[in-house]
Amino acid sequence: MSLHDPKAVVHLAGRDLFVGITPSKHAVTLDTDHNRSFAPTPMELLLVALGSCTAVDVIGILQKKRENVTEYRVEVHGERRDEHPRSFSRMEVHHVVTGRNISEKSVAHAIELSETKYCSVAATLRPTAEIVSSFEIIEA
Repeated sequence: MSLHDPKAVVHLAGRDLFVGITPSKHAVTLDTDHNRSFAPTPMELLLVALGSCTAVDVIGILQKKRENVTEYRVEVHGERRDEHPRSFSRMEVHHVVTGRNISEKSVAHAIELSETKYCSVAATLRPTAEIVSSFEIIEA
């Protein structure tokens, strides 16, 4: 491992409470006590990682296509296996694009490019989890 490899460090901060330091030195609090729920769990952050990874791709592509997007969000739902280690078996990614005269073809193409070419989080998860995308367009 070289000095340039990204390294995250996770520190114990209390009972079932951790602080993760990202390779870029940002702190993220994590909580695995579901009753206390002080911070997101690692699995919740995985849903956010997938959603934000594809969101960056899709909005960037739609902007390059000069689509008039006024609002955009990605909703990610994960289905977990019953048996341990309870990994995600299926993840549903739903893109909600709001704007004026948004092309369905442009949105579908942007999502396809993210899924097949750009989103490294999806590429990492896809060998073990089925990832299904959908979208809706809301006229502003």
